[in-house]
Amino acid sequence: MQSSFITSEKLTPIVVPKTSDVLASELRRRILSGALPPGASLPAERELVAQTGLSRGSVRDALRILESESLVITRPGRYGGSVANKPDDDSLKRSISIFVHGRGITLLSLLQTREAVEPALAALAAKNRTDAELHHMVNTTDQVEAAFTDTPKFLQKNVDWHMAIAAASHNELLRGFMHSISNMVYKASAMDNFASEGVRKQVMHAHRRILEAIVAQDEALAERRMAMHLAAVTAACRAFPTAPLVLDL
Repeated sequence: MQSSFITSEKLTPIVVPKTSDVLASELRRRILSGALPPGASLPAERELVAQTGLSRGSVRDALRILESESLVITRPGRYGGSVANKPDDDSLKRSISIFVHGRGITLLSLLQTREAVEPALAALAAKNRTDAELHHMVNTTDQVEAAFTDTPKFLQKNVDWHMAIAAASHNELLRGFMHSISNMVYKASAMDNFASEGVRKQVMHAHRRILEAIVAQDEALAERRMAMHLAAVTAACRAFPTAPLVLDL
């Protein structure tokens, strides 16, 4: 007798998620939604086992997943436990550093990324900066210039200057991204003999021009001057004979 169940489509494999992933997803949702605010204690392992019916191994794996995402901080010991945590700039920095190292991201990619992002940050800083942020940018500009004869300090203050622009943009995502690549920006500029006296003078001149536009709250001018500054940096790096091809973390 012919079967009444006839279909022309084949069934596809059904992927059942791991129980630890399911629990991690639920806890992640609660942390990100604010149901478990930063600092709130998660139930103890044995309580999570009792509540979910999962094995202790699955519960521990779920907590490890969230800890790797910086959503949970786990303290060992008798009075330890797991507490919810809010992602911070360093969480993003770790993820991007791993990506850059694992994929062998090039110096050119970093330079092109800065050219794509930082002019927009300068425009936003001109639009959104507060008086306190403007004061900080002016101070940072002075600190860059005061460190002119101390190249390592000059380069670090240069990074601080760019981070001050990012903070004044009031765009948290872009500011967090700039923080995540700040160490790479420093190392790229610290190539042997690259930051010559001439290069440092050009940087200071560009900073002053960009700052003038931000003071005047001229968004288009701030964006254009930052783009010109970074284009010059890219050209100088690409022409430098010992510029690294791959970023060194």
